[in-house]
Amino acid sequence: RLCYTAARKGHMVEILSMIHVKLLTPSPALIFTSTIALIMIIPNDFDAIINYFSFAAWMFYGSTFLAHIVMRFTQKDAHRPIKAPVLFSALMFLASLYLIVAPIISEPDLWYLYAAIFIVAGLLFYFPFVHFGWNPPFMKYITMGLQMLMNVSPPTEAPKDV
Repeated sequence: RLCYTAARKGHMVEILSMIHVKLLTPSPALIFTSTIALIMIIPNDFDAIINYFSFAAWMFYGSTFLAHIVMRFTQKDAHRPIKAPVLFSALMFLASLYLIVAPIISEPDLWYLYAAIFIVAGLLFYFPFVHFGWNPPFMKYITMGLQMLMNVSPPTEAPKDV
């Protein structure tokens, strides 16, 4: 349901935020996630998939811990419902840095570079489509066609901010 939630927040295409009219399930998001999973198992090397996923996940965890440290010093007066010690974030950032660099040093593989480039390339899509809110005109027609094909509609209640 991660794709469904991201689409409801405007981070993915609108069709992924819709639910089936009768079953009330996020069918487009589930179909999208299943399709990506099927594509990922094509190489038939499950260990490689786990390694690359772990590499990517720890890149995101590390950036989250680093953002916590930076924001703690640059936005001292910001409201924080939960306060985590900076020492914890610093230790976890170092651990994530180790878990990112260690696989590259122990088993240098070009696929780690591909994974990092793929993640950074996501910014090329984030800024125009999410940050600036640009929506290509043809997407409206694609969304309507898929909506009729899958028998889905937008949920009735607005997403709640966390």
